[in-house]
Amino acid sequence: MGTPSDDGKAAPARDPVETQSISTGSDEDVIPKGALDPVYEAKAKVLNRAIQDIGMGWYQWQLFAVVGFGWASDNLWPIVTSLIFTPVNNEFTPHRAPLLTLAQNIGLLAGAVFWGFGCDIFGRKIAFNFTLGLTALWGMVAAGAPNFAAIGIFDCFWSFGVGGNLPVDSAIFLEFLPATHQYLLTILSIDWAIAQVVATLIAWPLLGNLTCAQDEKPCLKQNNMGWRYLLITMGGITLLMFLARFLAFSLYESPKYLMGKGLDEEAVRVVHEVAKRNGKTSSLTIEELKACEPEGYVFQADISTAVKRHLVEQIDTKHIKALFSNFKLGLSTSLISAIWALIGLGFPLYNAFLPFIQANKGVDFGDGSTYLTYRNSLIIAVLGVPGALIGGLLVELPRVGRKGTLALSSALTGVFLYCSTTAKSSESLLGWNCAYNFCSNVMYAVLYGYTPEIFPTPQRGTGNAIAATANRIFGIMAPIIAMFANLETSAPVYTSGALFIAAGVLTLFLPFESRGKAAL
Repeated sequence: MGTPSDDGKAAPARDPVETQSISTGSDEDVIPKGALDPVYEAKAKVLNRAIQDIGMGWYQWQLFAVVGFGWASDNLWPIVTSLIFTPVNNEFTPHRAPLLTLAQNIGLLAGAVFWGFGCDIFGRKIAFNFTLGLTALWGMVAAGAPNFAAIGIFDCFWSFGVGGNLPVDSAIFLEFLPATHQYLLTILSIDWAIAQVVATLIAWPLLGNLTCAQDEKPCLKQNNMGWRYLLITMGGITLLMFLARFLAFSLYESPKYLMGKGLDEEAVRVVHEVAKRNGKTSSLTIEELKACEPEGYVFQADISTAVKRHLVEQIDTKHIKALFSNFKLGLSTSLISAIWALIGLGFPLYNAFLPFIQANKGVDFGDGSTYLTYRNSLIIAVLGVPGALIGGLLVELPRVGRKGTLALSSALTGVFLYCSTTAKSSESLLGWNCAYNFCSNVMYAVLYGYTPEIFPTPQRGTGNAIAATANRIFGIMAPIIAMFANLETSAPVYTSGALFIAAGVLTLFLPFESRGKAAL
């Protein structure tokens, strides 16, 4: 039954999707009036309802699996850079070793911008498949690097592929995901955590046994082949992920992308194909989409207009202004970008140099062998897996939600970093780092799921781009700071800890809690 309206008449009952989306507030609480193109909004709601009717079926679960490869790659390769940092430094003895991490972050930034915005021109399918392919190619080529400059360039190239995974993959997954299963976006971070385990598990025997000792001078290539074998192995694993996507899974182009290009018939066909793969049927018709168009509506489909519609408008000031068109939305956009920026600086400033810090601390403690260093890295990585799962559970708790989980996990990440500076032995340092990695994985799991939920669909690409750009730019600053800091002291640890705690505090001021709401 409907509920009484202000004039005493019964208001029409809301459909389940709309009811869920406004369970903790109306749409205008997040999306200001006038921010959405009316034709786009009407058609998007029709498509959302059709996806909801199809439900979470075989196609979405297959997509969940292959999208996980993107999450895995996003952590796998930065971890690889971190793991090879010490042996590369020992072999090539560069004047500015953190330049290797700088090259990585430049590649990640370029990849996020190119693939994130570019997929609106050439489609999701190309980016979805070839980001992993490029990463695998350059990763394996990098194994033959003859000097420090070469490995830096190849690191930038493979990171260019890595940088496109999350912007593209999260968009694809959300555009096929029923509102009732949005929590899976948080659960996907388990692939992020597992990737760290896989990288360190493989690195332990390779780098632990085929790497120069920390005090071995000079470090000759024939005694330091472990990092090259690691790159070949990681490149091979990424190649298998690419082949699984390209050959074993048939990805449909996003219906919303097709609709945005004026291909309504194709969008309807894709919805019916997804329903068929799920063993269901869909009642969606082209007439339902056409009914959303006003009389005389003509879609401009020439190339120049398409470029403007799918690229320029993504970064047009109108889209940016829409994210600041009321106080709450502007505050939300500013704070989530600041949180991404702080974490973007804090995480690589510590994590990228973690094996290096462990090795040097190990020497101080009298047990700085490369074997122990990478064994400890594996133990630390394993603790991240339950962190991702627990994050997926905590975000659904009524009194905790996304905000509470993100604030607590971010602050605790910083606290445990501070605690690690009190370590008097390798065992205590290992314990504090395990606690740090557990909390940081909870934090990232929530952050990756929460961020796209608080942006409206037409501005989601712009909002995600702003947050990702802030994260990558500050990530570039991390190795620059490290070049002028003494990595053998606790300075990077103190700085990183403060940044994580600051991010946790800022989270408390975010105006929107998206628990129980459908992504709009």
